[in-house]
Amino acid sequence: MTALTLSTSGAATLRADALVVGVAKGDKGLVLAPGAEAVDKAFGGKLAAVLETLGASGAEGELTKLPAPDGLKVPVVIAAGLGPVPAKDGSYDAEALRRAAGSAARSLTGSKKAGFALPIGTVEDAEAIAEGALLGAYAFTAYQRGENKLAPKASSGAKLPLAEVAVLGAKPRDKAFKAAGERAVALAEEINRARDLVNTPPNDLYPESFAAVATAVGKEHGVKVQVLDEKALVKGGYGGILGVGQGASRGPRLVKLAYTHPKAEKTLALVGKGITYDSGGISLKPAGHNETMKCDMAGAAAVFASVVTAARLGLRVNVTGWLALAENMPSGNATRPGDVLNMYSGKTVEVLNTDAEGRLVLADALTRASEEKPDAIVDVATLTGAMVLALGNRTFGIMANDDAFRTSVHEIAEEVGEASWPMPLPADLRKGMDSPTADIANMGERMGGGLVAGLFLKEFVGEGIAWAHLDIAGPAFHEGAPYGYTPKGGTGSAVRTLVKLAERTAAGDLG
Repeated sequence: MTALTLSTSGAATLRADALVVGVAKGDKGLVLAPGAEAVDKAFGGKLAAVLETLGASGAEGELTKLPAPDGLKVPVVIAAGLGPVPAKDGSYDAEALRRAAGSAARSLTGSKKAGFALPIGTVEDAEAIAEGALLGAYAFTAYQRGENKLAPKASSGAKLPLAEVAVLGAKPRDKAFKAAGERAVALAEEINRARDLVNTPPNDLYPESFAAVATAVGKEHGVKVQVLDEKALVKGGYGGILGVGQGASRGPRLVKLAYTHPKAEKTLALVGKGITYDSGGISLKPAGHNETMKCDMAGAAAVFASVVTAARLGLRVNVTGWLALAENMPSGNATRPGDVLNMYSGKTVEVLNTDAEGRLVLADALTRASEEKPDAIVDVATLTGAMVLALGNRTFGIMANDDAFRTSVHEIAEEVGEASWPMPLPADLRKGMDSPTADIANMGERMGGGLVAGLFLKEFVGEGIAWAHLDIAGPAFHEGAPYGYTPKGGTGSAVRTLVKLAERTAAGDLG
């Protein structure tokens, strides 16, 4: 993990491999952001002119590297675009700072240390810069050995991420800045752990091994972990989880994570879909749709990371996580279309499509979470392709049984920089899941499929409990080129939203 320091050095005196400054897009051309003054002085007051000559405009996501002049202790200066100059009070949006820092950190793979002299007007600005840089510096290298067995001296070319981020302009002796730095480190480390889990090949990450990771990490951070194996699931009557996992050679698990605070007044339950590989089961996915299905446990990874982050931050709230883990595989033992499952809730479900499996494992976990009567439940899942069709690859949908709670979750997501959109749960779509054989079918109308899935889950939430469903099928796994602090592969989607929700609950801001 990349180290973070809040540096007392000035931009002109910092010794590092590179120095990052901010530039913005003004009405009359490129504008230097606060923090770049010492660098501009070293360029004889002509830094903006030099950058414009090189084609820089200050647009968001733009990076311009140039050799440092005399007067600086670094060999390279990187100008990171922040987008338009702020129109009101001159303060830059936290997400713009986060993305600029992330882009710069990504470009410094293989470097030992970089200074970030981006504009800091508040503690929140410093935290955004630190968070973006730590997330941008991420790289998944666990399976890149660095050697070619046929030519042992040949390197694979894999480079380690930027080793140290130094944030200039923060105040390391100020309690608020110090706390912000510690929060950024804890949050980024756990998001990156979630990314690692999503990126791990399914031959190595399966229900039992995921549960083992949760147990080990929970012990390290004071989170109690309980693992229900196949025997316990059978004894408990978890028909949804068992039905999905029965076709695989490696059995399912339900993992409970519990972080408690002695002075907590509220309890938040988080439920994550953890399909460690989704073939579709008997309703096999077509060619071209299997290759990224190791990511179908991203919801469980997000829940795991969020509970651990809450523990690391010592939040004054009880947070319980439920990881519903299974492999969805076709075999002679697999659940068939037409089978009826006896769910943990007592309901029966007719399985019309075995590739609509996430809602089945979540249903059991939601019922179990409801038994403990938390103040609110949020489930997170890469649940439907329909949500991707509706909102694209970068935005997750939010459904809920309470409009005010849905609005709060949406506002929190937007605040922390995670694109999201509130979605309805139209009552008329429920009829499509009526079954002549069972209490409910796991499929309904094709149109509005993401909403149908939400309506299915709603059936398994306890009476009187505020509940929200986050369908992260789009943003959980990024297949394109990296951008900002978002890498290729697992992204850690929803962790920042869940952690902020836990903080708001701890503060009593959600009622």
